[in-house]
Amino acid sequence: MRQLSFLSLTLLLLLLAFKIHAKSEGVFALQGLGLTTYHAVKSSQEKSPYHLIVRLPDKYDNTKSYPTMYLLDGGISFPLLSSYYHYLRFTNEIPALIIVGISYGTDDWQLGNNRSTDYTAKSSQREHWGGAEKFQNLLQTKIIPLIENNYASDPEKRLIFGNSLAGQFVLYTAITKPELFSGHIASNPALHRNLPFFLNKENVGSFVALQSKLFVSSGSKDDSQFREPAAKWMHYWSSQKKIPWKLKTETLHNEGHMSAIPSAFFRGTQWIFAAH
Repeated sequence: MRQLSFLSLTLLLLLLAFKIHAKSEGVFALQGLGLTTYHAVKSSQEKSPYHLIVRLPDKYDNTKSYPTMYLLDGGISFPLLSSYYHYLRFTNEIPALIIVGISYGTDDWQLGNNRSTDYTAKSSQREHWGGAEKFQNLLQTKIIPLIENNYASDPEKRLIFGNSLAGQFVLYTAITKPELFSGHIASNPALHRNLPFFLNKENVGSFVALQSKLFVSSGSKDDSQFREPAAKWMHYWSSQKKIPWKLKTETLHNEGHMSAIPSAFFRGTQWIFAAH
């Protein structure tokens, strides 16, 4: 019986190994994701690492320099937008990019998804909000240098994309450190618990005029708890005479909180790179 049990266990392990190998091999059939590389970045504040998935442009040439798009919520946004980017490049609708997905590797906060802290300014309604400054520092001191030291990434053409709470972080970093990225795309920014912070001009880190671009969009069918604060932000900053970016705001008609993501990515990226 022991011999039979050992044999059964061995066969089970071999079958499991085959399935894992077959699964990993199958990923390479998804050509829309491109050829990717992986890095892990550890933070002194977090138990789990940040997972970086890097897609290089087709015919990548390390003697050139490429604009780089950093995707927040990269565990989901990277496969979605990397594949979309693959199609957009067929018709040259956006330029060649290095794409960096920043992922937690899980949707569960108990397993390490720290987005509601990392992506947010402080809020009196949520004790765990307010870690945006620390995450911004991690981006500036660890993640961006890792990418720019290992790839032909143009430091003058850094872009960042985020939706919902990640859209809040895009606005946070655009306001507090507008020089860190040359292009910002905030899709359906979730400002429902701390809007006053984002309407306070005293929080602006620098007024170096029009050094960077900021695209902010809101889906017309987004839930009112997100749509109304986003509309207030768009109205307030669009009416200011002195702002630290070249700003474009747009309502994406018939788009909801999640369906708007590809449209915001495309329209924001195209606008950032258009000649003005």
